[in-house]
Amino acid sequence: MSKQQPAKGPSQRQLRVGELIRHALAEMFMRGDIHEPELADVILQVTEVKVSPDLKHATAFVSPLDAGARDRALAALNRHGRFIRGEVGKKLDLRYAPDIAFKLDTTLDHAERVQEILRSEAVARDLQ
Repeated sequence: MSKQQPAKGPSQRQLRVGELIRHALAEMFMRGDIHEPELADVILQVTEVKVSPDLKHATAFVSPLDAGARDRALAALNRHGRFIRGEVGKKLDLRYAPDIAFKLDTTLDHAERVQEILRSEAVARDLQ
């Protein structure tokens, strides 16, 4: 009989570095450190940062509060990735500043869709 190993999640260091990057990004967005006209009027929320095991790559999940500016904001962030990496590297005490890729966070959209389904007449009828 072979003993199965449980699936490993991110290490404590990955989680800690992800949170440090998330806070640094949120501070940059709040202060407006990225001088890009397409980001000037967009309020960005950094919901999560996932870091690779070697801490050299990170994926930042962002959600613009204006749904119409999603694609525009994501393109602008990815265009300024090198500048953002440099600024995050200055703020954090890490050996290497990770490459940061930006992706849209769609969890709020999924949650909204689930709420719509739960409020539908078909679900209300089934609950009675």
